[in-house]
Amino acid sequence: VALAVALAVALVLLAAGVVAPVKDPLLNVCMDAKHHKSEPGPEGKLYEQCFPWKDNACCTANTSLEAHKDQSYLYNFNWNHCGVMPAKCKRHFIQDTCLYECSPNLGPWIEQVDSSWRRERILHVPLCKEDCQEWWEDCRDARTCKENWHKGWNWATGRNHCPWGSVCRPFSQVFPRAKDLCEKIWSNSFKYSPEPRGSGRCIQMWFDPAQGNPNVAVAKYYAWRKRSSPAPERARAVRALPGPVLLLLPLALVLLPRDLGAGGSRGWGSL
Repeated sequence: VALAVALAVALVLLAAGVVAPVKDPLLNVCMDAKHHKSEPGPEGKLYEQCFPWKDNACCTANTSLEAHKDQSYLYNFNWNHCGVMPAKCKRHFIQDTCLYECSPNLGPWIEQVDSSWRRERILHVPLCKEDCQEWWEDCRDARTCKENWHKGWNWATGRNHCPWGSVCRPFSQVFPRAKDLCEKIWSNSFKYSPEPRGSGRCIQMWFDPAQGNPNVAVAKYYAWRKRSSPAPERARAVRALPGPVLLLLPLALVLLPRDLGAGGSRGWGSL
């Protein structure tokens, strides 16, 4: 019995050793999208509002520069489709672009998409309530003709213009609440979070790089939650383990004595 237990423990440790070096696919990653780098890394010359990500970024310096331009090649998007957007409002959209292009901490919310310009997108990123509220407050008097800026534009000139028949209205009418702005404008890329900045439970668009990137801890928390999700998710996680591990784990369980095996089954269930 002692030999069997020792062998079983050795097999489990071997399995753990095989798994340990594998990089967590939800952490420190870049989206497979139009302007993202394949891997995050230092970018010491990131421009102005993208500067907080300089130590570890998914964007290049040139992408960060283009994010600040009205005539940007990034997406040919026209912020001024209903008149000139106020500077205090535009700075939030620039910061939003910097977060999207530069952040390596959005892995838990990356989803596969079938699109001509990207293979992945973010969905339901919990944005801190102050970020949503300040965005809405600074843009409430700006004007727009659409609720969802991802689709439905008139691209006849190569840049987005309001669709025929639409009416320009203040943001406060198109988006009555901060929650409406954050969640609807980019097809639910963001989710309004009731959590405040510094809570470790929401993503910040705005942060002081001198204090470190708070979104690193947030991504780790939600990656852990995703791994600890209900049985179907755990089953997928087990299927994703390397082949040698899948071969070793059943053998370890067979070799365990009956009393230890029964107690140990709850341990495997937590994978």
